[in-house]
Parts: sequence; structure tokens; C-alpha cells
Amino acid sequence: MQTRKNTRQIQVGPVAVGGGAPVVVQSMTNTDTRDVAATVEQIRRLEEAGCEIIRVAVLDLEAARAIRAIRERISIPLIADIHFDHRLAIAAMEHGAQGIRINPGNLGGEAKLARVAEAASAHGVAIRVGVNAGSLEKDILARYGHPTPAALAESALRNVAKLERLGFYEIKISLKSSDALTTVEAYRQLSAACDYPLHLGVTEAGGLIAGTVKSSVALGILLYEGIGDTFRISLTRDPVEEIRVGYELLRSLHLRNRGPELISCPTCGRCQVNLFGLAEEVERHIQKLTTPLKIAVMGCVVNGPGEAREADIGVAGGNGVGIIFKKGKIFKKVPEDQVLEIFLHEIDQMTREHQP
Repeated sequence: MQTRKNTRQIQVGPVAVGGGAPVVVQSMTNTDTRDVAATVEQIRRLEEAGCEIIRVAVLDLEAARAIRAIRERISIPLIADIHFDHRLAIAAMEHGAQGIRINPGNLGGEAKLARVAEAASAHGVAIRVGVNAGSLEKDILARYGHPTPAALAESALRNVAKLERLGFYEIKISLKSSDALTTVEAYRQLSAACDYPLHLGVTEAGGLIAGTVKSSVALGILLYEGIGDTFRISLTRDPVEEIRVGYELLRSLHLRNRGPELISCPTCGRCQVNLFGLAEEVERHIQKLTTPLKIAVMGCVVNGPGEAREADIGVAGGNGVGIIFKKGKIFKKVPEDQVLEIFLHEIDQMTREHQP
């Protein structure tokens, strides 16, 4: 793991981004922002999963005005996602948005961008300059032929320069492509060219499997290289899944450790229990826990405890019994039909013991 780049630090509400702060996990709602109740309900589920900053789409003035009611009922900073209409950016900030995401090039010119920057300064709001491979400036696209990494980086730096000329520096930057390797190289070039905090992401990544793999490849490489201060795993899925994948990615890189880690064997011919069902039930049970335990679900009573020796607590099943073990040593043998109930009880007990 390479040392993280020490970018300049900005604030999104109370959350620090960059400058050595922990890598921040974000998501975006897929509700109609004007439906305050539905949007708040989804954000609260995201909060439970560990989401630290949430973004909402602002399509019109009604959505911008809804931000105030939403903010009053949630606990994490709220970012307004704006396209094309600078008036919506200003209205969103006036109604409590703690950050905005814009592409300065599509707001209608320098004068309108200046009004957005002035409002952001007045309200203490950070701006994310978001560049997308599908909306590059025509001259840049003509010069490079297609959305190359260099084209994306140039577009970002050009748009950041517009804000700098206005005296605005509370900026983070994102470069998004649906291609993982293009994304990696674009961020490498951008990171080498500036010290603004970077928001990582692969756009239009896909569903749960394809999106998880593509995002984990690109973001895993970048985070390993010390690049990135905040990110979103974009999935065509319930956004709560984005948070779960995000924390597993950070855990695998030893960057952050939130909640239990579940390890389980892939099964083989020795497995004599419904390990898939057991693992799924355990995973469902621990989703809302925040204590960083290592939990193992193994299918073989012969090798299970030894293979999961570093686990805090685990279970291995076979021949009508389940063996619950702690730190690789047998703790209790229970009938197979009671394994799940007793194992979940022991997890909860250990969770309470590990709480400060």
C-alpha cells in the first residue's frame, strides 16, 4: 500500500474530505427528491449501513426546495446534484445543501458560474467539479478523438481553473468513465497535476456483480496507490448495497474497518449442511452491527476451526451437529437444528462484550 497523497482538505458539512481524513463512503438516492418521505426513508437506511455523505438529484425548483425538509430529518451531509441550470444550484444552497455537484462547463457561461461560486462562498458550501466521459467539451473531444484519460483530466483542470479565477477553492474533483482502466489512468494524471481532494467512481458500472467487480478493480487500484479521498460504488441496485460494497473494499485494503467481517468457505464435497443458507442468515443478521468482529461460517467440522483460526467467532457444521468455536478453539457443540439460533446469540453476546 502506497502512502495516501496529502490533498488539501475541504468540509462537506461536518465531514472532512482530504488532508489525511479517512476515506469517505458516499451514495446517491434513487428516489424522487420531491418525495420527501421516500427520500428520507432511503437516506435513513443508508445511514444505518454507514453512508457518510448523501447526494440527491435536483431536477427542478421543487426538488431544490425539498432539500430543507430532507436535511431536517437526516444526520449526514446532503449534496445537491445539478445539471444545466445555475438557478437550481443557488436555490439548493439557499435551502440547506451542504455541497453541490456541477459540471461548470454546462451551466451557461462564466457569469452564471460566478453567481454559483458567490452563493457557495456565502453559504460555506463545497463544490464538486464532476467530469463525465459522456459530456466532454467539443474541442477537447475533437482533439483527442474519444474520452481518453488525458481528455478527462484536461477537462477537469479547465473547469477547476474557472472556479479558481473566481477566487473559489473549496473544490473536490471527480472523473467518471464506464471503463475501469480509463478511470484509473485519468485519476492518476489528475492526481499528479493538482492537490484537490478526489472523489472516485466508475459511472454506469452495472448491476450488483458487474458493478461491484468493475468498481472494485478501478477504485482498488487507485486507493492502493494512495489516490482518492471519497468515493461511491455505483450500482444499478438498492443504494444500500453500494455502502456495503464500499466498506468491504476499504476493509480489504486495510483502510477502514466498520462492522463485522464475514468469512466463509466456498463448500466442497465434504460439506454436509446447508452452508449457503446459514451464511446468508448470518450475513443478514450482522449487517447493522458496527463492532469490527471477524466471523467465520465453515462447512467442515474437521478443518473449519483451523482454517478460520483468526476469527473471533465461527461455526462449522456436519453430521447433525454444529461446532461453535472462538479464536480457533471449540467453544460449544449444538444440534444442527439449533445452530443458527445459538450462533446468532453468541455473536450478539460477543458484540456487547466488545463495545466500549
